[in-house]
Amino acid sequence: MSDHTTVTLRDAALRGLKGRCPCCGEGRLFKSFLKQVDNCAVCDEPLGQIRADDAAPWATLIVAGHIFLPLIFLFNWDGMPLWAAMVSMSALVAAICLAILPRAKMLFIGILWQTRAPGYKPVELG
Repeated sequence: MSDHTTVTLRDAALRGLKGRCPCCGEGRLFKSFLKQVDNCAVCDEPLGQIRADDAAPWATLIVAGHIFLPLIFLFNWDGMPLWAAMVSMSALVAAICLAILPRAKMLFIGILWQTRAPGYKPVELG
């Protein structure tokens, strides 16, 4: 396990946002859509114990709302049947949330790794 103080919070957050290991910046952070790897393939940093459970959905809803609401006001929904407008708005907000959620989780994993916040549970060696 490397010394987390040599990596700045900014670098760890940016590496996480790019989907890379916050420690080395080389290994992949996720093995599927929202499932993080247990250990970095390059530096063997334990990443599977970092829990960003509630922060990522919370941030996703905050950001998606600020993107989605202005888009609703930009379009004229009067010429469209109500059911079609509701289906298209639901699809739009779902697409926005699905695009933001993994990136928000990656960002918080990078932050939790660097700060060793309560969401980080290192493996005890020995």
